[in-house]
Amino acid sequence: MPARWVYGATDDDDRDAAAQGLRMVRELYQMRRPLPVEPETDGAPRLATRPFEVGRDEAAWLRVNNRAFASHPDQSSWTPADIAAQEAEDWFDPEGFLLLETDDGMLQGFCWTKVHPVTDVDPAMGEIYVIGVDPDWHGQGLGRALVLAGLAHLAHRGLRVGMLYVESNNTPAVHLYRRLGFTIHQVDRAYDSGH
Repeated sequence: MPARWVYGATDDDDRDAAAQGLRMVRELYQMRRPLPVEPETDGAPRLATRPFEVGRDEAAWLRVNNRAFASHPDQSSWTPADIAAQEAEDWFDPEGFLLLETDDGMLQGFCWTKVHPVTDVDPAMGEIYVIGVDPDWHGQGLGRALVLAGLAHLAHRGLRVGMLYVESNNTPAVHLYRRLGFTIHQVDRAYDSGH
């Protein structure tokens, strides 16, 4: 039986799941922050990114994505069919799929954004959909800079709320997002029997 997701989970959901012999197996934070992000004052350089090019960048992106998320339950082991399915979605916008490369064209990292239209309960929002840095480039602050590049792109599109999802146990990422002004808006949990 696949895990059962509860969106906006509460302590009552935890108790109900426990009564059914289920345990929490994943917890996602939906985090939000206002846009735009105020210009940084620490002198950090802005990254020179370029938009994703359909038909050209898939193989390089798949390599970096699968290396960056090697142990992630949803994002690891993407295939050409997986990215083709995303490219076919109405929301897909290559201009909001930012790639960071070395001078000789090697992909270092990316920030893939997504725009959510206004709903009855939420304003239009810009999501940091997937962000990743090749492990060979970890520890150089590229993840932080890529988040800021993605948020700047979303603000330039006129969006006033940025959001993202992050695993609650990804402590470094949660700390980074908090430092960038994100706060937890909703907690989603998956419960499973563990069998």
